[in-house]
This record gives sequence, structure tokens and C-alpha cells, in this order.
Amino acid sequence: MGAILKSVGLLYIVVMKSIRLSILIAVAFWAPLAMAKPARVVFVSGGPSHGYMMHEHRAGNMLLSKALNESGLDVEAVVLKNTGYPTDESVLEDADTVVFFCTGFDKHLVNDHLGSFDTLMKKGVGVIMIHWATEAKDGRGSDLFHEWLGGHCDPGWSVNPHWEPHFDDLPDHPICNGVKPFRVDEEWYYHMRFKQDPAGLTSILADLPGLETLSRPDGERSGNPDVRRSVAAGEKQTVAWAFERPSGGRGFGFTGGHFHKSWQNDDYRKIMLNAILWTAQVEVPENGVESVTPTDEELLQNLDPKKKRKKSGSASS
Repeated sequence: MGAILKSVGLLYIVVMKSIRLSILIAVAFWAPLAMAKPARVVFVSGGPSHGYMMHEHRAGNMLLSKALNESGLDVEAVVLKNTGYPTDESVLEDADTVVFFCTGFDKHLVNDHLGSFDTLMKKGVGVIMIHWATEAKDGRGSDLFHEWLGGHCDPGWSVNPHWEPHFDDLPDHPICNGVKPFRVDEEWYYHMRFKQDPAGLTSILADLPGLETLSRPDGERSGNPDVRRSVAAGEKQTVAWAFERPSGGRGFGFTGGHFHKSWQNDDYRKIMLNAILWTAQVEVPENGVESVTPTDEELLQNLDPKKKRKKSGSASS
């Protein structure tokens, strides 16, 4: 009888150990999945700039965030309620990537926060600069843009003409997944100031501008001898680029974004949505981020309070 009880006791111990082991294995397997959060994208918007349906920072960010949140992908996009750099910087601490769509150079939103934002970058957080936001202020801002983004728009070196590049030769890069050759008439800045070491840099959108893009006299953003020589030599000009930082983290510069209507171009929009995923370290789908083309009515939502331009032919230009 004693032997039987001893055997039952041993069996009980073995069974309980097996149950506990199974529970531990289950917890180890499922806990990370339960705790995993979607990649967080934080959009920072500048205030009103330029005329009606141009430089629509917040409205453009709203369109992009809506497309991401409706994509069904493992991403959560948030447009900060107030324009300007967040007064409570903690909203950026759990971001996987931060998107800036704002005025640049000496009015760039990041200028007064270079140190704290650099701390985020050194943690591997991604960053995207759209249109004027690619323009860095000379000095420390320029140096840090090279570290974060690999390059920037530089007054006196770069130019800002309106032209229609033909993006027919797209690189083999996740940002180009599902993107077909396209063209959009835009204010595409070109002749960027890239860092001297090209490691980690990939030109995403590029074309050779026509000489008519340099028809204006030399000026801070209209022309200079260096850009004229480059174009005359037949050098394609990069207007969007990707950067993988040696220390970790990714950046994307996109010089389009002047005209709000451009977001209706599906391939133009897909490049940006893909880039947001890529900088957030999220795998870009083989066909890219699918999204519904914004309607004319949707384009008119969330616009900054600006006066609508009169039709051409009126007394006002």
C-alpha cells in the first residue's frame, strides 16, 4: 500500500511539473505577442504658410495618417492636435518615426529642440522631412540633418523651381514597393547638400531637370554656378532620398509637397506611405501601402485658414 501511495505521489509531482512547464512555455510564447504594440507614427505640423492649397501642413498630415490607419497594417498614426513643436515632448518618446511637414530653415520647428530631438535620433527613432522641412539652418542644424537624414536642402546651393520630373527609373528599395513610374508637376527642390560619405544613402526619386528650371537669375533659392554646372553636365538630381544611419535609425527626405492636390496621385502618395513604414522599421508590403485616392471633397478638409486665390485673368495675380 505504501508503495502504491508513493507511486501516486510521484505521478502527481510529475503531472504538476508538466502543467507548470506548459504554462511557462505558453506565457513565454504569448506574452510578447500580447504586449507588442503597433508601430507609432507621430506627425508634427507647421502653421499656415503660402497660399490656398499650398503647404497645407496639417491637412496633408491628416490625409497621410488616415491612409495609414485604414491600411490594416501594424501601425498607429497620430497627428498632434496643435501645430508647432510639441510643448510636451514626451509625446515623441514612444514614436517609431516622426514626420515633419512645416516651414524650414530659420523657422524650422526643430531648431530650438536640436538637443532633445538628437537624443531621440540616437535611440534609433526614424524621421521624415517633407518639402520645406528638408531645409536645414546653417551650423549645428545642418550637421545634425546630415546625421539624421543624410542630407538637406541648402539655400545658396539648392534650388526650388516648379517642374515635372519623369520618375521612370525607380531603385530596388522597399520604399518603391508597388510604385509605378509617374510624374507630378510640383515645386521639387533639387541639388541637395548631401553628406560627404555616401554610405547609407539611396536616391529614391531623381531626374535631369530642363534648363528652363534655372531660367531665373542667381539667388538664394533660384540658381547658383554650382547647380548650373551640375545640370549642364547632365547629372540627375535627387528630389527624394532614403538614409540608413550607421548608428541605427532611418531617415527620408522628400522635397515635393508644395501643392496639396499632389496627394491625389496614387504613386506619389504611396512613396510617402512606404517611406513612413520603412523609417518606422516596419516591413513594407510587396505591393506597397494600398490606400484610397483622396476625393476633391477630402482635400478640402482640415485646410489652414487662407484666402482662396481668384481665378486667372482677374485683377489679382
